[in-house]
Parts: sequence; structure tokens; C-alpha cells
Amino acid sequence: MTERRNSARSTEKVGLLSLMALVVGSMVGAGVFSLPQRFAQEAGVLGALVAWAVAGAGMLTLALVFQSLALRRPDLDAGVYAYARAGFGEFAGFLSAVGYWAGACVGNVTYWILITSTLGAVFPGLLAGGGFVAALVSTVGLWCFYHLVKRGVREANAVNRVVTIAKVVPILVFVLLAAYLLDPEVFAQNLTGADYTGSLFEQVRETMLITVFVFLGVEGASVYSRHARRRSDVGRATVLGFLSVSAVFASVTIVSYGILPMSQIAELPQPSMAGVLASAVGPWGGAMVGVGLLVSVLGAYLAWTLMAAEVLFVAAEDRDMPRFLAVTDDRDVPVNALLLTTLLTQAVLVVTLFSANAFDFALNLTAALSLFPYLLTAAYAVRLAATRETYADDLPSTRRRELAIALAATVYTVFLVYAAGIGLVLLGCVFYVPATLLFARTRRERGERVFSARELVLFTAVVIGAAVGLAGLGAGWITL
Repeated sequence: MTERRNSARSTEKVGLLSLMALVVGSMVGAGVFSLPQRFAQEAGVLGALVAWAVAGAGMLTLALVFQSLALRRPDLDAGVYAYARAGFGEFAGFLSAVGYWAGACVGNVTYWILITSTLGAVFPGLLAGGGFVAALVSTVGLWCFYHLVKRGVREANAVNRVVTIAKVVPILVFVLLAAYLLDPEVFAQNLTGADYTGSLFEQVRETMLITVFVFLGVEGASVYSRHARRRSDVGRATVLGFLSVSAVFASVTIVSYGILPMSQIAELPQPSMAGVLASAVGPWGGAMVGVGLLVSVLGAYLAWTLMAAEVLFVAAEDRDMPRFLAVTDDRDVPVNALLLTTLLTQAVLVVTLFSANAFDFALNLTAALSLFPYLLTAAYAVRLAATRETYADDLPSTRRRELAIALAATVYTVFLVYAAGIGLVLLGCVFYVPATLLFARTRRERGERVFSARELVLFTAVVIGAAVGLAGLGAGWITL
């Protein structure tokens, strides 16, 4: 790993609670409020239970991988990028960093779509989160958050802690009310699925990408590891945050099946959690969920903005991104990385004006872009355990246990790639090709060749994937 040029610069440190709030804040965002409708479109109660069991177990292995790597490689910051670089080279690390960053920016756009959709109930000009007025409101909010983060890491994390607590309360109230009002007959009717759902395996497969999106953020503490007071807090925050949030996600999904027939839930507008509760207790239930969504989404947006800028900054400090992205101000804020993050989010926001199905597409693309960094992280953990690197002082049983966990995490992420479908993977390649200009600029700044022989092979594969993706868009078998 390249020695940091600014190693002497002090950073603002945060503790376990702040790191855990970052994990919870980044995971609990737009996705949880869309779960009832998105699951009801694909699966019944049994399918949902199996999907959450598989997703929970799989993501737990990833959380444990992040916990292990935080302790075994404490020299690596912004782990979701750094582990890929350490294990598989600079270009693989670059693709991991830029894909994770782009996925965060695309995901942030879905937050503004949901915000304006919710406000549309009060201000009809914003209805459905579309149109010029909605884009203008979103733009104002986007740049307000840009200036908030610029005030400093500590201030942003303080806001994130308060918001995290405030947004979890309405979700817990929804779960308790829906469980109390659950109709056993309706729940039984939704048990195996509807006539539009397939076999149990198909139901599980079709819902896996949904679970990926809502679990994004499990790596939040790892991404922000350079600010941790104690390195051990990174791993603990990851596992504790994941376990608490996964229980809430599964509960929101399952109790909804006892309120309405799944065919009706599948037709609800987003945020569907509001429609479910409103049907059970009246309009005030929908209003409560709407307020909770606004707080939740704004908090998640703050957390993801912090993480996206941090990944670019650490990659630039390691000289794997252009040097202008490594610039910080006197508050330790990576100002250029933050600005570029905000600009890409703004650009995607404008593109949504011309998209008929922007919300679902953005959710799925965000999940797909995150799979590559997750896969490389799990594979790196496998490599460390297999080669015994960093395990010299450990018992053989410890290495075998962590190798088994890393292998399980790798298999899980490979399954997620399959569940995502080839179309989204190829669309990811379409983004990677022009983004590689940043990698080329970095190599030129260092006075080196743009690609080594092995990196050129990987880049060629990405170019071929992008060409097939563009051809698929033209032929219509890949749609936006």
C-alpha cells in the first residue's frame, strides 16, 4: 500500500456509537419503506421468509468478513475499496471504488424521488416525484446537504446520530401496529404466493436483489474506518448494526402480509409501507409513515454522501484516483471528492426526468454496482485465510473458521450476481468504461503506463461487457 502523503494530518475520531449509527443510518433508508410492495410483487410469506433467511445469513457472513478484515488489516482504510486493491491489484481496486461510489450516487437519487413523492401528498405539484418542480426541490436539498457535510465530519456525524434514532421509531411503531392488527385469514391466503408468482425458488431468486439494496451500508463503518477511535469498534459496529437492522427489515415485510391480500399490496404506490398502515388504521397511519420516511431518507442520504466521498478520497490518497480528489479543508472534509459526488448525483437526478421507471431501475442498478466490491472483499478474505497471511499467531481452528465464513460470503455474492441478471451486470460495465478515464489520468500523473498486461485483459473484458450491454439496450432485451 502506498504510504499516505498526509499521514501526519490529524483526523476527527468517532466512537462505537457513531460508527454503529453510520451503519444503521446507511442501511435504514428508502428501501425499508418500499419493502411491502416490492416483496408482494414477487413472493408470498414462505418465499419472503426463505429470502430473508438466505439474505440474512449471506449478509451476516459479509459482515463477519468486514469485521475480520478490519482487525487483520488495520492499515487499510475505506475497506470496500482497499481490500479489492490489496488482493487483486490497482485496477480491480479502482473498479471497486468507482463502482461503489457510483452506486451510492445512483442510490441517493432514489431518496429524493421518495421525498418528493411523499411531499406530493401535501403539494400535488410534486406527486410521484417527477417533473421539473420535483427536480428543483431535490436539487435544493442536495446542495443543502453538500454544505452540511462541508461543515465537518463531527457535525455531520452528530446529525446522523440524532436522525438515526428519530427514523427508527416510526418503523418500529409500524411493525407493532401491523402485528397487533394482523388478520390470520389474510396472512394464510398470502402464505404460498399468488397466481402471478412462480415456484418457491423463483420467488426467492426474484426477491434477492431487493434484499441486497436494503442491506447496502453494512460496510459503512469499514468505509469510514480512518475516523474510528479504536479499530476494534469498526467490526463490532458492523455486526451489531447489521443484526439489529435485519430483524427490522424482515419484520416490516412479514407483518404486511397480514394486513392486505398480496395482490393489493403489489399495487400500492411507493412508499408502500404508508399504504399498508393507512388501510389498517386510517390516514394518520400513512401520515406517520410519511414523516418517518422523510427523516429516514434524509439521514440515509447524509450517511451515503459521507461514505461515497470517503471512498474517492482514500483512493486518491493511495494514488489510485487523480490527486485533486485527495484535497481536504481544515475540517478534514474531502471537498473535491464531496463536490464530485454531489455533481454525479445531480446529473443522475436530471436523467430521471426522462425515465419512466426511474425508482425501481435505480434501486436495482445501485445493488448491482455494489456486488463487485462485495465479491472482491469476500474473495480477499478467502485469499488471506488460504495463504495464511496475517494468521501466523492464530490457532489453526481460527483460520479454518474464518476461511469457511469467507467462502460462504463469496458463494453468496456469486449467487447475487446470478440473481441480479446479466442485464444489470452489463449496464455496470457501460459505466465502468468511461470512468476508467480517471484511472488513466492517475497513471499519467504518476508517469506510468495506463495498464499492465493483466490489467489490460480485465479492461478488455469490461469493454466487451459494455459493448454487449449497449447492444442489448439497442435491441430491447435490456431496458431502463
